[in-house]
Amino acid sequence: MSVLITGAQAPDGTTVTLAIDHGVFVPEDALSGEVTRVDAGGLVVLPGLVDLHTHLRQPGMEHAETIRSGSQAAAAGGFTAVHAMANTQPVADAVGVTDLVHRLGQEAGYVDVRPVGAVTKGLAGEELAGIGGMAAGHAKVRVFSDDGHCVHDSLIMRRAMEYIATFDGVIAQHAQDPRLTEDAQINEGALSATLGLAGWPSVAEESIIARDVLLAQYTGARLHVCHVSTHGSVDLIRYAKSRGIRVTAEVTPHHLLLTEQLTSSYNPLFKVNPPLRTEEDVQALREGVADGTIDIIATDHAPHPADSKDCAFDEAAFGMLGLESALRVVHDALVTPGHLDWAGVARTMSTTPASIGRVAGYDAPLAVGSPAHLTLYDPTHRGPVTMPVTQSDNNPFRDRDLPGRVVTTIFGGTLTVHHGELQDPDTLLRRSDGAQ
Repeated sequence: MSVLITGAQAPDGTTVTLAIDHGVFVPEDALSGEVTRVDAGGLVVLPGLVDLHTHLRQPGMEHAETIRSGSQAAAAGGFTAVHAMANTQPVADAVGVTDLVHRLGQEAGYVDVRPVGAVTKGLAGEELAGIGGMAAGHAKVRVFSDDGHCVHDSLIMRRAMEYIATFDGVIAQHAQDPRLTEDAQINEGALSATLGLAGWPSVAEESIIARDVLLAQYTGARLHVCHVSTHGSVDLIRYAKSRGIRVTAEVTPHHLLLTEQLTSSYNPLFKVNPPLRTEEDVQALREGVADGTIDIIATDHAPHPADSKDCAFDEAAFGMLGLESALRVVHDALVTPGHLDWAGVARTMSTTPASIGRVAGYDAPLAVGSPAHLTLYDPTHRGPVTMPVTQSDNNPFRDRDLPGRVVTTIFGGTLTVHHGELQDPDTLLRRSDGAQ
């Protein structure tokens, strides 16, 4: 399939023409066969977005999401690669499960699905998972996480770091001291006391980060901190980087825009782990992204069936959707106020997460010879967040007015989203091969 895109604004502000043939960017005069022409005047072209933190639920929880429906949601949001977290049923703690996730992602065809392997068996925090087998399997797992649970045992964490460092993998830690967050529901402070909901102290996150950056320094391992949510966490990561410790960090779109005040409605849509924090925390997170302390933006897309959210707040599941709205939220929270330009968006939502996750093909984005992964985005559009493509509906931005719109997503030269509409990769690939 050949595609010619004209008039797009590159992340550096220049106007570019992009030619795609057989899945890679080529010189315009190298296009072959029938060419699909895309007028991208007024649109920003970004390298395909890469999410380091996605919950696709399959295997075992297909009532909430499947790899296919999650992949479709990712494409609709401008993503071309996602990392699927290990807290499935069964847990992705052995090569059989991670290779299954990888294969199902390939069969869906909308994005590159990269399975994340568990650090410990069953996410129980007691015994290391089959890390070597997952790393050597077809999926070539390089990111390991017990996300949803903290690897709270210091010795287990040290041993995992030492093992994973032997093949330059990375541990993505869910920083949450379980003893400090027993029965916790929302951010600990005056509001939690007023609402009568158990508080979630910032130190529960910060104490784990402090321990783990010291372990990373001691072992020389690569540590990635998931969903940073507090001012103190930003300060700790900034300190660790100043000491040359191999630590990277992510923040979610929802922690960049929403605050704890939304939980005063007792609406379970706003119940998330870690919890929504204060306005001061939100500003510190934005500044952390702007100055590079926080390396990437990751969605922590966490679909849940309706009955897990349509209940009392203290009984509801933690988690929010994020794939389809992420770029629009980042536009609103970071680009509009001037914390990031579009080059910064490309760095934090594509090239750097690809580098951390060891996803090939993003080191020279939009360049001739590179895989054709891109997103065309309309920054002038504004409108409400509508019903999702994903199988669930626990979207905290539902009906919220946000800027921007993903117009086109191209994954490996295939249009997975065009004119804002989801496409069928199988049909498009058959069409490009000349099949009827």
